[in-house]
Amino acid sequence: MEGSQQHPRLILRNFLSLDVCKELEFIHKSCCTVGYRQNVFSTTLSHLIATNSSHLIIPFVPIRERLKEKVEEYFGCEYELFVEFTGLISWCRGASIGWHSDDNRDYLKQRDFAAVCYLNNYEVDFKGGLFHFQDGEPSTIVPMAGDVAMYTADNKNIHSVDEIMDGERITLTLWFSRDASHDEDAKLISLLSDLPSDSPKSVFASYLPVAASNKMYSFPPEEESGFDIRCARLHVLGFDLYFSDEESSLSALDSSYYLPELLRESLQLVLGDKLLVWKFVNILHAVQMVQFWHWKASELKTTEVKALSTDVIIPLSKTQQLKINSQKLVLLKDPQLAETFFGGVTGRNNLQQLFDLDWVSFSDGVSEWEAYTSKLQKEMLMSLPYWISHQSIFSLVHFHQGV
Repeated sequence: MEGSQQHPRLILRNFLSLDVCKELEFIHKSCCTVGYRQNVFSTTLSHLIATNSSHLIIPFVPIRERLKEKVEEYFGCEYELFVEFTGLISWCRGASIGWHSDDNRDYLKQRDFAAVCYLNNYEVDFKGGLFHFQDGEPSTIVPMAGDVAMYTADNKNIHSVDEIMDGERITLTLWFSRDASHDEDAKLISLLSDLPSDSPKSVFASYLPVAASNKMYSFPPEEESGFDIRCARLHVLGFDLYFSDEESSLSALDSSYYLPELLRESLQLVLGDKLLVWKFVNILHAVQMVQFWHWKASELKTTEVKALSTDVIIPLSKTQQLKINSQKLVLLKDPQLAETFFGGVTGRNNLQQLFDLDWVSFSDGVSEWEAYTSKLQKEMLMSLPYWISHQSIFSLVHFHQGV
């Protein structure tokens, strides 16, 4: 669906596959921090690098190329554009924005075009959040997974977004610029160049996530009440945390000052009265694993009912349960607020029932996550020398096809 010369825009249906949308949703829910607006959360590529998750950039690469090519083709500026920004952005209950253009600040004047890819569905995953153009047609976009809206970033395409009433509206958003000094690739490659160039004995271990500043995960920002985003993501799927280190756990209970340190330590996951045997190096590791399982649950779910193995789960003692409940008071101050923002339209009860029914598939998911991560790591290690040499981020598949 095309706009007019006065209001140049292009709406493409099913530009991204549902599998790609789900993968990007997994990355966002695993890694996001407090965003740039009220009740908005974001995942940037620079943040992935900073948290030792640079391999998760790989799924973005072919999408960025396709979007850039389509924008250049439709708006008649082949080989002129640079990606200025790439980010996953979610809008939760209460988030909205009034009429504006995307270049409406002096520090945004470099933006020439925008591309907004919708990763989930209106009225299914969230309510509210319709996108409106002030003038021209189409005047309203109903977000549906896989669709993309491309438009000029100037006042020819002034737009707004309705308030989110429920759920979480997730997009992949890119801006493009003709100004080479705002090329996102150059900035990302500079950050990536600082990564270790030699493969350690265990490549997998070198890519376990590392938390950023605790403030980046604290919502609402600068407030004592609320929740840690990472804890909230686990909570809405029915999980609690268990720290086996007695000394550090007690310190955390004495004062929330120790919260950042505690969340960087080894931990285990709990669901109901069951303790999982796996130990995660920190909370980001646990969140990535759980969100991966949630993404792949339908593929991993076993068709036969299998007996629960004592090698996988351990019943909790009353002492352990009391300890977990006490820790939650520090780690998740406002569970209801977390459920309001991240619980989604479907709620958490169905998800908890799903986990209760099939621990075996979760065990399989741990292995699948390791394989998925290892594959992306290897691709990153192969791609980085080419990116540094060409000072551009691109898919090696397309590169070798063009040679």
